[in-house]
Amino acid sequence: MTKQGGGYYKDDGPGDNPPENIDAIPDAIPRDEPLHRFANKAYSVLGKDYVPLNQRTAYKETGIASWYGRKFHGQKTSSGEPYDMYGMTAAHPTLPIPSYVRVTNQRNGKSVILRVNDRGPFHADRVIDLSWTAAYKLGYLEQGSTQVELESILPKQATAIAISTVPRGEPVTQPIIRSASLNTAAAPLPEMHRTQGYFIQIGAFGNRDNAEALRAHMARELGALGDKLVIDTAGGLFRVQLGPWADAAAAQQAGSQVRESFGMNAIAVQR
Repeated sequence: MTKQGGGYYKDDGPGDNPPENIDAIPDAIPRDEPLHRFANKAYSVLGKDYVPLNQRTAYKETGIASWYGRKFHGQKTSSGEPYDMYGMTAAHPTLPIPSYVRVTNQRNGKSVILRVNDRGPFHADRVIDLSWTAAYKLGYLEQGSTQVELESILPKQATAIAISTVPRGEPVTQPIIRSASLNTAAAPLPEMHRTQGYFIQIGAFGNRDNAEALRAHMARELGALGDKLVIDTAGGLFRVQLGPWADAAAAQQAGSQVRESFGMNAIAVQR
């Protein structure tokens, strides 16, 4: 499967029947929400350790943003919520889940407010992954990626933004998955029955939801190679692994390919 612009799949996109007026989909409305119990724990992906922020604080970052669309519509995010490609959400490696950010496309000045409810991207050259609608509003769908600035919105700011955004008398609600001609059922999670062989270990978690979310992310990143992603549940841990390969040489070659693509270490394991 071919990628463009660091994150755009040729056959990804809005589906056959997207909402009629995408421009009318509102930005996320910031709220002071409790942090997720599991999604903010330290984790490791492709040999790199990530320590999510355990409280909301002032945060600003610039870098490359990508997006993800129908391939993952309805699948579970790191927060446990189904991914809604028509909502205004984002995936970030370390910002608290949930939290809110203002993302500005530095190439055209367009801005959106998004709710962070997922982890990723895990490419060394990208800082945030946006929903299809968010990328549409920022004007970089066809390019697949763009240079952005993201800035956190703190709880004190959230009240003022919510008051100015929501018409009087309307409740503040979270996005829901909108009706579309899509297969919104999450793909079944492959179970690992201790198959023997050589594997590339992508990450390990004490919580299954986090392992599922990483598998979904990496399936998006790896394209056709993502079909070899499995989850090993031995020893009380949920290990996301790529394989099996019949011999060490084949596993090492795959590991080199992953390292080249992501700029991170991929650990080879045998079992």
